Amino acid sequence: MLLGAFALLAVGLLMVGGVTWWAVEHYTGKVDRLSGVFPTRVPAAAQPAPSRGGQTFLLVGVDSRSELPTTGRDAKAPEWKYGAQRSDTMMLVHLPADHSGAYVVSLPRDAWVDIPGHGKAKLNAAFSWGGPPLLIDTVQRLTKVRVDHLAVIDWDGFKKLTDSVGGVDLVVNGASRRMNGTQALAYVRERHHLARGDFDRTHRQQYFLRTLLAKVMRPSTFANPVKAAEVLDDLTAAVSVDDRLDGGDLRALLWGNKKVRPGNMVFMNAPARGTGTISGQSVVLLDPGAGPELWRAMREDAVDIYLQSHDVDRLGATTP
Repeated sequence: MLLGAFALLAVGLLMVGGVTWWAVEHYTGKVDRLSGVFPTRVPAAAQPAPSRGGQTFLLVGVDSRSELPTTGRDAKAPEWKYGAQRSDTMMLVHLPADHSGAYVVSLPRDAWVDIPGHGKAKLNAAFSWGGPPLLIDTVQRLTKVRVDHLAVIDWDGFKKLTDSVGGVDLVVNGASRRMNGTQALAYVRERHHLARGDFDRTHRQQYFLRTLLAKVMRPSTFANPVKAAEVLDDLTAAVSVDDRLDGGDLRALLWGNKKVRPGNMVFMNAPARGTGTISGQSVVLLDPGAGPELWRAMREDAVDIYLQSHDVDRLGATTP
């Protein structure tokens, strides 16, 4: 869920005096690439058409339960093994063609959806059963939005990256707390003691990401070239992206979105009717009426227009 952080970090470095384009080229080339992440043998009727503009990323935070890193340059275990990992965090991020900002939509891990070849189940089971290809296929059939690129980070990478920037300051119950990697991971994974359960949990994840972006974009982050290099090293070592996003594409992405800042980013939850119980499982019930309208706006690169006339479960100034 930190590809956006990498983009803004690299652009921030580019804007600091004395740092050349070589630095951006160097770090984009160090990002780990994953092959075979896109689904194949999908019926033509289930293939989403390309969006009318912009790009859409699927950002995934993986609950691997592994003592070894599973994503990033230093991965020592497979990023996916049948039944061993679930996608703990899933966000669709649409970057509009006019580079005016970014729209981040969290997909609840417990959303009750159709998983190709498996029937109805929770959305996070798709990654467990079929890795990135089945998760992408499931999301694309659910939303009819073409996923252009994938980025994945696991628990190990999340904690290391948080510690690399010196922790994050989050407001919890009205008080500011500085959290290290382990504390931040517990914060974004909590749901049982939150008033709205999964919905507040996804807002916590969005709040963390927004706060992290705001911190790394401060001039002080880049004032010390040695520290800045350490942060970029840790970030590029933590995240993995699909191999369709080569160095040139990533550099073009950075340059095209160089003016995007946390204040230009809109964070929201996918439209949902609430929660329920199916076959003894607590699930999230997506809204079959409001959801398609948002996905259509994303396909048409018109999320800004959609937000002018629709109420959404949007991230506020702080979260529970």
